[in-house]
Amino acid sequence: MSNNVRTSISHTTRWVVKIGSAMVTRGGQGVDLQAIDRWAAQVHALRAAGKEVVIVTSGAVAEGMLRLGWSTRPTALHELQAAAAVGQMGLAQAYESVFQRHAMRTAQILLTHDDLSHRVRYLNARSTLRTLLLHDVIPVVNENDTVATEEIRFGDNDTLAALVANLVEADVLVILTDQQGLYTADPRKDASARLLSEVRASDPALAGMASSEGGALGRGGMATKVRAAQRAARSGAATLIASGSELDVLTRLASGEELGTVFLPDQAPLVARKQWLASQLHVAGRLHIDAGAARVLREQGRSLLPVGVRGVEGQFQRGDLVAVLAPDGAEVARGLANYGAEDARKIQGQPSHALPALLGYEDEPELIHRDNLVLI
Repeated sequence: MSNNVRTSISHTTRWVVKIGSAMVTRGGQGVDLQAIDRWAAQVHALRAAGKEVVIVTSGAVAEGMLRLGWSTRPTALHELQAAAAVGQMGLAQAYESVFQRHAMRTAQILLTHDDLSHRVRYLNARSTLRTLLLHDVIPVVNENDTVATEEIRFGDNDTLAALVANLVEADVLVILTDQQGLYTADPRKDASARLLSEVRASDPALAGMASSEGGALGRGGMATKVRAAQRAARSGAATLIASGSELDVLTRLASGEELGTVFLPDQAPLVARKQWLASQLHVAGRLHIDAGAARVLREQGRSLLPVGVRGVEGQFQRGDLVAVLAPDGAEVARGLANYGAEDARKIQGQPSHALPALLGYEDEPELIHRDNLVLI
């Protein structure tokens, strides 16, 4: 493990900190004001050291379950929404009152995936968060479970935290959990499992090390945290997964202490528009391309022309996000379509100069312009 890595992380400015349900609610016993007070004290110390902090919190459903007298997490969407609506009141009140005692202002931000898939909503959310940070306010972000539907819910707050890290162009994502970090195997089942201190986020071997089993209160497990680290790495953010039970864990991480597992990104940050494209979970359609087009995209970073498209899947509109698939089915890229699905089917496999005759008009010579396309 290189001390230089931890030291460089400690010198970064913008942090997103995700705190899980078990950490916030004492394993489902209700909002833990003492725990939140400990987080507040550490965030205050980070702020004093010149860092900007965004909190992504779980706990609304768990707090709602307690208030409603439910012992097991419901599976019906309307019951989850009801629990979140009840619990969100206590959760927001807890953060506001506790952080106020530490002379910090907070703001509640509730997001659905639709907010980050829609370009205008994405920009609005980004502007709001950046403005709050500019005015020394601590944004407290949660999934808007009260209105989310099965199609647009994030599915776990680890994913939400990674998307927020992309959104605010964070330097570091910290995921606090009930484990010490990523092990070579599930330590609950394998006594020989070894804690990993430093990994590359792109390492394909990570998937086999992470358990998909979450706690009784959450939807995730270590697998969702690894995927979140990989998603955050797309915008150049390092991820630290560490135990939220460690005393002063945030300030110790900020000092460069070797705690938990650090996931290092392989690439420099993408420009903001391409961050947004790369971070989306849902696509409106798929374009199947030939081997030549896949090679041009991968090796030359060119636009996608209709001539290289061999199949069009879905019912997307102009401006919708679509995935681009190679002949072997692997996703090569995703981007914003210049033409809707109906017109895309008419021009697939055709040279750009034939578009006016085929469509009766020509909007753009490319199906996806390179400025609106990001490699996956």
